[in-house]
Amino acid sequence: MKNIYPAVWAECLKWYRSKILWITILAFIFIPCMMGVLMFVVKNPEFAGKLGLIGTKSAMIRFGNTDWQTYLGLLNQIIAGAGLLCFAFVTSWVFGREYSDRTLKDLLALPVSRSSIVIAKFIFVALWCVFLSVILFTSGLVVGALVQLSGWSGAIVFQNAYLFIVTSLLTILLCSTVAFVASYGRGYLAPVGFAIFTLVLAQFTGVVGLGPYYPWGIPILFSTAPGAESIPLGMISYSILFLTSIAGVIGTLAWWHYADQY
Repeated sequence: MKNIYPAVWAECLKWYRSKILWITILAFIFIPCMMGVLMFVVKNPEFAGKLGLIGTKSAMIRFGNTDWQTYLGLLNQIIAGAGLLCFAFVTSWVFGREYSDRTLKDLLALPVSRSSIVIAKFIFVALWCVFLSVILFTSGLVVGALVQLSGWSGAIVFQNAYLFIVTSLLTILLCSTVAFVASYGRGYLAPVGFAIFTLVLAQFTGVVGLGPYYPWGIPILFSTAPGAESIPLGMISYSILFLTSIAGVIGTLAWWHYADQY
């Protein structure tokens, strides 16, 4: 376990020298920028006719009020929904690239325990996802200020920041299952497909009322602002999510320990 810090540092070096760093950063800046454009068009309907297709599409989307409460609420739902896919992509890159780049044999030959390697990867995934979440929320505040949304108040920002932080952490916890699928599937394709499947199924379980018992639907339900029409969550919901996360960690550790990696 003493080798965890060097292993995390090695992951940071691989991340810093790869193009995926800037791709993920730009993606998480691009999302609030597009939200800001649509908010601006809805706020200024006189521009709808001048903007053609963008104006027509934005008019079809029911944002509600073009204020900070609505805008930050949408940002919370984005980190819950799109976060499942984006964080899964990050996790699949960290765990799956060792198989795709055929560097796993070299990695396992190092005088570092497999447990330290896996734990270091989990720590790095968590740090990366937290970093991207901060970028998304910060960019969202900047874009919202540029669009000059109404209804700004410290209480609204604090309330939505709390929802955003907890939603992000709940979503990050589910990355452990993606890590297991990436290890089991030995690459990128299986975990990305798994993430898409879980997101689609989350929409279905929410419709039929099973969202509180489906781990990947719980962050989406939590992201809904208090007072909005949503399904309430209880301790059993959070217990299911935490147990799912722990199962993913244990499964990944077991796979790296006992599966034939060659």
